[in-house]
Amino acid sequence: MSASTFKYGANVHANGIRQHYLRYGGSDGARIDQDAVVLVPGITSPAVTWGFVAERLGQQFDTYVLDVRGRGLSQSEDELDYSLDAQASDLLAFTAALGLPRHAYLGHSMGGRIAIRAASQQPAGLTKVVAVDPPVSGPGRRPYPAQLPWYVDSIRQAQRGMTAEQMKVFCPTWTLDQLRLRAQWLHTCNERAIVTSFNAFQTDDIHANLPAIAVPLMLMTAERGDVVPERDVQEFLSLARNCVTVRVPNAGHMIPWDNEDGFYSALGDFLGASVA
Repeated sequence: MSASTFKYGANVHANGIRQHYLRYGGSDGARIDQDAVVLVPGITSPAVTWGFVAERLGQQFDTYVLDVRGRGLSQSEDELDYSLDAQASDLLAFTAALGLPRHAYLGHSMGGRIAIRAASQQPAGLTKVVAVDPPVSGPGRRPYPAQLPWYVDSIRQAQRGMTAEQMKVFCPTWTLDQLRLRAQWLHTCNERAIVTSFNAFQTDDIHANLPAIAVPLMLMTAERGDVVPERDVQEFLSLARNCVTVRVPNAGHMIPWDNEDGFYSALGDFLGASVA
């Protein structure tokens, strides 16, 4: 078993709030020649839950996993602005505060939408974007194929205290380790942040941002998922000027949870080096 690539967890003040992150890999050795990777998790995924992916990415890249505002150890208050624009501004301010000269975004689900909105502003230093099964709902489009009570009920139960077995009701296909980690950290998700983000899936138009993305974009989708059907893949390809797409077999929306090797294989060398 290879040594851990985890470096440390830290906080930075950026865009007016405390943003917490985990760092893997570092910028030494062969990684010095690669762009950094900033991983942006989904709606109820604190940074620590993506640690297993960051460990692997850290072998090749200086990797940062962000706690999106209202999740994990980042600032979380009912009075905060939890809009997509605020989250995108956080990401832009985060990379600026850390002084990352060249970096890629890798965002899952809601994190993919954040990455797309931020990338459309053509920030200095951004080299690539990977959007992993991002909700393609929005004004005039079909609704996001999930139900808000699934999120709210599980968060409220986690806030009271929740076992892995109880979490299995919500995530029946997950491993025991995955269930334990989610049960441990889900209580850190601010309910107002989650409700605001979920409702924004129906009202924010990320498709309008696609033509403004000037760097290569990968759209990664799930073969067994219903978040990004084929017709939406084709629309992405028509709107984004430099877009490639890959569908991961034997995976639902939580792609690396369902098919971790398939996730790395799908990334290929898009980020600059293979992690497969």
